[in-house]
Amino acid sequence: MNTPHIPVLLEEVLLSFRDIKSGYFVDCTLGYAGHSEAILKKYENINHIGIDRDEEALTFSKNRLTPFQDKSTLYKGTFSTLFSTLKETPIVAVLADFGVSSLQLDKKERGFSFSSDNLDMRMDTSAPLSAYEVVNGYNQERLEYILNHYGEVRSYKRVASAIIEARSQHPLESAKELSDIISKVVPKGGKIHPATLSFQGIRIEVNAELYEIEALLDALESKAKSGVLKGAIISLITFHSLEDRLVKNRYKKWATACICDSLAMRCTCGKNHALGKMLGRKPVIATKEELKINARSRSAKLRTFVFKG
Repeated sequence: MNTPHIPVLLEEVLLSFRDIKSGYFVDCTLGYAGHSEAILKKYENINHIGIDRDEEALTFSKNRLTPFQDKSTLYKGTFSTLFSTLKETPIVAVLADFGVSSLQLDKKERGFSFSSDNLDMRMDTSAPLSAYEVVNGYNQERLEYILNHYGEVRSYKRVASAIIEARSQHPLESAKELSDIISKVVPKGGKIHPATLSFQGIRIEVNAELYEIEALLDALESKAKSGVLKGAIISLITFHSLEDRLVKNRYKKWATACICDSLAMRCTCGKNHALGKMLGRKPVIATKEELKINARSRSAKLRTFVFKG
């Protein structure tokens, strides 16, 4: 079977789960099952749960994981909704790769590409909000907000103004047209396309990506506090600073033993509130060898946390 997506940091992900023996492994972002297939092959005694909101990805992955169909269950939906409802136990490992898949980026009809003839960017094609509604319907203030906060676009005001001016002539129908408009006001620099960060901001808004991550972290924390995730290994892959900051800060919170006010003269909480520990202070990044074969791994960061047993 031809694989449309190269899983990032695959060896590093496999290594992060080296201590799992049996139980359930949950892939919150199943995608095209690259990580899941490798983990099922390496750790023969585990059961698998795959979650994704992309119907196309689920169909592909169901076929790819046919050899493991007796130990693999796939669910369609957002991990923010589904993870907290899982009844399978014990969950011993959780993976999430928050990046957009190569197939989503490369298939022009999905509207993620700078050269796409439509304006979509939905990970779930049945979702009501697409990039078309954002680009053609959001007012100046809302456009500026997502470009600034989600895209971290320096010239966010100019980009928002350019979009509003262009759409006043006619609705913007394609990602290509949007890309051209942005490229006229954002200076080209380095290897990154001028529209990259703007597209990132719009895509995050369309798919509520930061909300999804926070909701997953909330669900993990809730399950850990209730004793459901004893000894579970959590490996999360982020692709930009907004995602990484959410994960890093939450891991830091989970690893903190003392929850007393920072101004307190002495600890009165008992210093026993840590939910577990982080594996390594710095994130794991792609090797030079991986960067040569998969340029999209250049911004990937893997952080792993282990809950108390």
